[in-house]
Amino acid sequence: MSGIHGKVVVITGAASGIGAATAELLAERGAVVVLAARRKERLDALAGRMRERGGRASVCVTDVTRREDLHRLVEQAVTEHGRLDVLVSNAGISKIGPMADTDLDGWSAMIDVNLRGVLHGVAAALPVFRSQGRGHFVTTVSTAGLKIVPGQAVYAATKNAVRTLLEGLRQESTDGVIRTTSVSPGYVRTELAGSIDDPEARAAVEKGMREFALDPGAVARAIAFAIEQPDDVEIGDITVRPTVQG
Repeated sequence: MSGIHGKVVVITGAASGIGAATAELLAERGAVVVLAARRKERLDALAGRMRERGGRASVCVTDVTRREDLHRLVEQAVTEHGRLDVLVSNAGISKIGPMADTDLDGWSAMIDVNLRGVLHGVAAALPVFRSQGRGHFVTTVSTAGLKIVPGQAVYAATKNAVRTLLEGLRQESTDGVIRTTSVSPGYVRTELAGSIDDPEARAAVEKGMREFALDPGAVARAIAFAIEQPDDVEIGDITVRPTVQG
């Protein structure tokens, strides 16, 4: 199935930012969207707005660090709509700061959300995609993995781990069943800075957000572009960043 209209799309991290913008854009283009995140009130409000505009949306409260939540999410999509065409793994956190701080809790949290969260989604959706004969994994990575800078070593490591696993999955899936797309945003106006505990790192990110960050819709359009391609076309990697970002 090419195009977007009628596709069933699950989006994690859908309560705000890139996830919410992607959900709204895909619904406008005719996709059936299942919204997943931890904040039910945010999801319900977003789904309500989408339905008011004629979109089709449902909600599933999901913590991506819990493998059972991802299985329940995928099961809900299949039960409600008969299939799942695309899993957009967008949930992520950024506990950035100098490695000298040895923030083991922050490092573990990033591994759990940014890496294990994606793996949980793959494990839940891959059997469904295989049984259908079609499926698409779209995953939000980061330009932090393309340009390594001080204070972001572990964050970048989790994002590059995801980039690597998607490439491995792609090479294991050249029978035409599975498509994988890594989307690497640069500075985008999201709530990601809220997960940063280090004051200096948080201030630097917030400054970039204020001065030159992109609207989340820019990334949503890139995700839509990858999804709308015919089944025999795979957009493997997309980088979306402000033209003034170094």
